[in-house]
Amino acid sequence: MPETGLISTALGALAALVAVLAALWLAVRLAERLQPRPRAGRRLAVAEMLALDSRRRLTLARVDGREVLLLTGGPQDLVVGWLPPSPDR
Repeated sequence: MPETGLISTALGALAALVAVLAALWLAVRLAERLQPRPRAGRRLAVAEMLALDSRRRLTLARVDGREVLLLTGGPQDLVVGWLPPSPDR
């Protein structure tokens, strides 16, 4: 009889692991679909975002083939600067 309890506990743990892995897989797929992608003919695109703290974030935006670094969320938004064009873009 004790083996039956052990088997049911192991099966329950395995089922929970499968459920967690499935939830993680779905979350990754959803995050990939919600990623902003630049569309053809668009002049403005967000390349990357980095959260500095709970309010402020650095945003790398692409405008007409050039990149600009923006600091947002503080007392006022700030253009940190335009980046020089990279040779691969």
